[in-house]
Amino acid sequence: MVMLESMGLPLPAESLLITSALFCATTHKLQIEGVIIAGVTGAIMGDNFGYLIGHELGLHMLGKHGNKVGLTSKRLLLGRYIFLRHGGSVVFFGRFIAILRMFVALLAGAIRMPWHTFLFYNALGGVFWAGGYTLCAYMLGNEILRLSGWIAIGFGVVACTVILALLIFFKRNEKRLTAEAMQAAQQDEQLKALLP
Repeated sequence: MVMLESMGLPLPAESLLITSALFCATTHKLQIEGVIIAGVTGAIMGDNFGYLIGHELGLHMLGKHGNKVGLTSKRLLLGRYIFLRHGGSVVFFGRFIAILRMFVALLAGAIRMPWHTFLFYNALGGVFWAGGYTLCAYMLGNEILRLSGWIAIGFGVVACTVILALLIFFKRNEKRLTAEAMQAAQQDEQLKALLP
């Protein structure tokens, strides 16, 4: 399930990890190490499959249908520029935001983020996300049930605030950033292919 969610399907992988950790803590019928290894492996594999899907199909689909959802060729170039400059942070921190977690690998593949960079930050994010959530839930035991509601609300508020701030920043600076991307594309072979 973790792998499938990381590939882009809307599944409750986070809840599964927490539930599995609680099951380990209360019944001792599963080993927490196995749950952590399965979660981390599923997260990393799923994102790599998502990256491959995005790499093979994503750019063509975005080029063909992107205008329908506001993704013009200039915005695709800007997205590529951002992924080439800050893609590692996007991949790593995207792992901790539920909606972004489902799409970041597909976008990274579609935008043609270098695979070796994607793999490193994806693996790092998978270890911290799947391993961290599972281990924390295991250590907190039943206390996590009481705290999870407030923690989820807090993370949700922070995530929404960050996403809104980024959207406002990009909207206000889109022309300047696009001009930077166009200038960089003149010198960068990876970006040149996306010039309108």
